[in-house]
Amino acid sequence: MADQNKTKVIILTGSYRIKGYIDLVPGARVTDYMTEAKNFIAVTDAEVWEAGERRVLAAPFLNVCRDHIQVIAPEG
Repeated sequence: MADQNKTKVIILTGSYRIKGYIDLVPGARVTDYMTEAKNFIAVTDAEVWEAGERRVLAAPFLNVCRDHIQVIAPEG
């Protein structure tokens, strides 16, 4: 059974595109999640890509500095 609290997202920073999952309560908005986030957000099953479409990193867990996030959106 899939974890219903996992939401697939795309995060854009100044240098990278990050794909992965955040723990989001069903019915909650990503905007609310970001408003309540501390300095870092946890992303699981993460992939980090450079602008040139080169995959830089894949990790089961990654902390992303909130201050560097320019765009975050659910992927779907």
